[in-house]
Amino acid sequence: MTHAPHSEVAQHVADSATDHADSGVFPPFDPTYFASQLFWLAIFFVILYVALDRFILPKIKTTIEDRRDRIADDLDAAAQAKADAEAAGEAYEKSLAEARAKAHGIAADTRKALDAEIAKETAGVEAELATKQEHAEAAIRKAKDKAFAEVRGIATTATSAAVAALAGVEISEADAGKTVDGLLKAKEA
Repeated sequence: MTHAPHSEVAQHVADSATDHADSGVFPPFDPTYFASQLFWLAIFFVILYVALDRFILPKIKTTIEDRRDRIADDLDAAAQAKADAEAAGEAYEKSLAEARAKAHGIAADTRKALDAEIAKETAGVEAELATKQEHAEAAIRKAKDKAFAEVRGIATTATSAAVAALAGVEISEADAGKTVDGLLKAKEA
């Protein structure tokens, strides 16, 4: 008796398979199954939509905002470094102007006293000016080099992040650095 229900089920499955084989229609394209397929499509679409809306998209948005803030901070730091370099240049010019004024004053006073003293004082002042100028130029070069190094690093990071954010392509810091160097050389030329 227990075999009879199994044989009936087996017979029903065999008849169903034969019906499908005889109909010549691929089962997913069979119109009798469209309602259940559309039902499961709707269920999975809602699940996917909720997963994207609640979990994935907020994380992407937060990441993009964090990168945008970091780039803005880096650009602000570069602007500050540039302003510092310009201030150092202005201080150098002022110092140089003061030193020249002092040298001219000393030369005028000394010229009236003795011609030999003028030559001696002028040589001393010129040496002092040359030393101050060398130190000031070295300080300016150092500040300028530091600022350009920071700007290059920031530009490299910003380029890499921008390409990744805009084009979705990850590029190495080295490749981004080569591009920035090429742009800097082109601008200098």
